[in-house]
Amino acid sequence: MSFTSLADALSWLESHVDFERVAPNRQSVPTLQPIRDTLRALGEPQSDYPTIHITGTNGKGTTTTLTSALLTATGLRVGTFTSPDLHAVNERIAVAASPIDDEELTTLLSRLADVEAATGITLTRFEILTVGALLHFSDEGVDVGVIEVGLGGTWDSTNVIDGSVTVLTNVDLDHTAVLGPTVSHIARDKVGIFRTGAAAVLGTRDPEVVGIATEQARTLGSELFLAGEQFELLQNEVAVGGRLISVRTPFATYEDILLSLHGIHQGDNAATALCATELFLDRALGNEVVQSTLAHAAMPGRLELLARRPMIVVDGAHNPAGVRALAAALDGAFHVDGRRRVVLGMLNGREVDDMVAPLIAAGFDEFYCCAPDSPRAMDVDVVVDAVRRAGGVASSHPTVALALAHAREHSGDDDLIVAAGSLYLVAEVRAQVLKLASRH
Repeated sequence: MSFTSLADALSWLESHVDFERVAPNRQSVPTLQPIRDTLRALGEPQSDYPTIHITGTNGKGTTTTLTSALLTATGLRVGTFTSPDLHAVNERIAVAASPIDDEELTTLLSRLADVEAATGITLTRFEILTVGALLHFSDEGVDVGVIEVGLGGTWDSTNVIDGSVTVLTNVDLDHTAVLGPTVSHIARDKVGIFRTGAAAVLGTRDPEVVGIATEQARTLGSELFLAGEQFELLQNEVAVGGRLISVRTPFATYEDILLSLHGIHQGDNAATALCATELFLDRALGNEVVQSTLAHAAMPGRLELLARRPMIVVDGAHNPAGVRALAAALDGAFHVDGRRRVVLGMLNGREVDDMVAPLIAAGFDEFYCCAPDSPRAMDVDVVVDAVRRAGGVASSHPTVALALAHAREHSGDDDLIVAAGSLYLVAEVRAQVLKLASRH
């Protein structure tokens, strides 16, 4: 099949089950066999290059992006697979830091449609994108693929690769309906990406998670590199434009490095990315590469400053741990003398009270509540009720655009507006403020 336009190709892609927009479940026995069979029909493209595989409840997107940037700075041709995207599906599949262009994506989806017709195997939307990324990286002759897990680990579509280095950033309660009700359940799912003989990097010191990771590494014969032991974040302070960090890796120590990302948690992500990158290379990166790369790091939608007067910040915090990290980062990174307001909307399955409480504690008292553009969006009245229970002032708005407009209307030059709760909401706010067209 040869699609005549990207619109036709995306129409075919969107005809498949999309568990990112429709809540997934584990009612049936999970299997990776359909995606394995499809890759076999394509000649096992994922075997054409080594990979770094990254999972975690929070921070995996940033760690993936930083790892790719560090590898690229050494001269390697790097393929990067991330999710979700903000404004266009092209963002998910990048080579040498450039997203796949429309013509390439159209051709790629045409090939995958042909394989589906020939094999009779119908994948989900995310599985198609995973296969597409792995195939595209093979076509492009990348030196390494850096692959971000979509959900969990063991049964995620990306777990058809054998990472030379595997990374678990952290574990907290999220997607409990799919991954299990406790941190232990979720951690056991995520360490499913560890591989025999491969280095495994653990970015959290949580004793429960460390125990589970240690057990899995011992069973597989993986070499485990623990935060605080084999590598360590020695310094993590607020600086103009981001953080000032010092990191010890198994290969070197880097002191007083500017990281152009906001939030104390980004120091941990940078240290984890540094360790993973150097383990893959089996050598130190060197001060020049580390300094230049981290000083120009960017993560759209993660503690991102979009405007001033009033200050508008967006953050993809979508679970309680993410919101706590957001609240902790604001005073140091985005201090204002005026009022603090929130444009808030989230998806079903979140612990809404636990999402609201850290924002109330951080001094936000006006909440402009709305539903992100997703079938999984939480009813606005549920969010409003949670804010009022916590002692905040909440208003309901039919769209994200109207919620943002009202927040701006009531804000002065010295005020702060934060938009958070879902990356779908963040994408809409970014589009409004930066005047970007969504290509979904």
